[in-house]
Amino acid sequence: MSTAVPALEITGLTKSFGTMRALDEVDLVVEPGTVHCVLGENGAGKSTLCHVVGGSLTPDEGVLRLYGSPYAPRRPADALAAGIAMVHQHFSLVPTLTVGENLRLLRLPDLPRRVARVRDEYGLELDLGARVGELPVGVRQRVEIVKALLREPRLLVLDEPTGVLGPAETDALLATCRRIAGSGQAVVLVTHKLGEVARVGDTATVLRGGRVSGGGPLSGLPPERLVPLMIGRPADSLDAALAGTIGLAPEESGPGEAAAPRPAAPHGRTGAALRLRDVGVRRADGTSALSGIRLDVGFGEIVGVAGVEGNGQSELMALLGGSLAPASGSVELDGRDLVRATPRDRSRAGLGVVPEDRLHEGCVPQLRVDENLFLGRLDRFRRHGVFLDRRAMGRAADDVLTGHGIRAAGPGALMSSLSGGNQQKVVLARELALDPLICLAAAQPTRGLDIGAVGAVHARIRDAAAAGTGVLVVSSELSELLVLCDRIVVAYRGELLGPVDPSAPDARDRIGALMLGAHTPEPGGSGTARPPGAVR
Repeated sequence: MSTAVPALEITGLTKSFGTMRALDEVDLVVEPGTVHCVLGENGAGKSTLCHVVGGSLTPDEGVLRLYGSPYAPRRPADALAAGIAMVHQHFSLVPTLTVGENLRLLRLPDLPRRVARVRDEYGLELDLGARVGELPVGVRQRVEIVKALLREPRLLVLDEPTGVLGPAETDALLATCRRIAGSGQAVVLVTHKLGEVARVGDTATVLRGGRVSGGGPLSGLPPERLVPLMIGRPADSLDAALAGTIGLAPEESGPGEAAAPRPAAPHGRTGAALRLRDVGVRRADGTSALSGIRLDVGFGEIVGVAGVEGNGQSELMALLGGSLAPASGSVELDGRDLVRATPRDRSRAGLGVVPEDRLHEGCVPQLRVDENLFLGRLDRFRRHGVFLDRRAMGRAADDVLTGHGIRAAGPGALMSSLSGGNQQKVVLARELALDPLICLAAAQPTRGLDIGAVGAVHARIRDAAAAGTGVLVVSSELSELLVLCDRIVVAYRGELLGPVDPSAPDARDRIGALMLGAHTPEPGGSGTARPPGAVR
């Protein structure tokens, strides 16, 4: 490891938003040729730190030095000019343009050569003619990473970059980080996945409540020692699902412990909370996104959808949310036809939907937190049918913020001011509060959440199922699905294969085979899924 001038040195960095201190005298040193990991719970200050380094926020106090020189960016352009490239949690792409058109907006010289170099050196392949708005979230993240690398930065800052990537893409990104560090540049990686930290990091800084709670060379900081620095309690207090999701338990260890048994659905309800029959969906270009989907989610049942992103999961969630109409087939909620129902009608009927893109599809960033929490239900706070009782709405929102551990300056804070993880908590809390809640469909429900929040989300999903709600979980975290779900199907090229019993000893291997398109039917399974190309 180099002992030269630090690539980035931060001393006494402080930043407040109103009465909330996001960063409190933070010190940080990133050496050239290393991958420096920044860890912490949601709201610990990680994203605020990234925004300060990237020039989109100005600190209240503190000194920054870049390769030994004073560094005080006032805007993102200053960071770019200094050789810092940022990949934020929230995308900066223009959805109506193609990938190539978005890259040309950078106005970089010799762009084709740069694109070819990034492709060859890092294995990051892109379809330059694809329209960004039609790409899965994982592919959009890849475009953002390529944009950053095209600038040939000397410091690359990645804020939770693997949250929307599948296992293979994550492996490729971590290998990319190592290659960048190996070439003498520096990488700052913000992540909550301790397995990634152990695989790629050289050093770490842990933030808790805006302060540095610890850190140092990772050779002396195994994951078990990082956990208490992050959440203030020991690693052995985490359950199997939580440990697997953050990468504390090895992926090859098998499905792990089964979830605690849940009581049967109340009133003896049987049948399907959600039923899809022969559903087909086409993309804007006419190609098939979903083909002949058949799926039942029973009352009180948790069904998981596994698979590499880009195999129809995004379209499935858009279909359930009402933003995408099926070309064929039926969608029923407790026997009610939803094919022509608006998103508002679906919510009122009892279908809660947590989309994969929480910022653009799950909330309104320009509105307040309390307004986002009660979207579609503002009538309950109307006085005389006209005036909005903001005091009552604020009190109700305060209860939700406390109950769900959402860190915000208050109910009146703008949604855009929250960290990505806290935005996710707001969206989930809103959907769980639907009355009635017949079925909850959640895409990547723990994406970007800290260790403690992941456990809380798992508990709330189990509680919803125990109360009789049908739950459909789409997740790229296989360890999460194996412990959380009663049944798992696999998305592959627009079809659902399986199902697989997650308690089976070979469940992980069976799911892996289905991800590659191999048909290994579950003994005694329901037969609701089929091998590729089969005709029902």
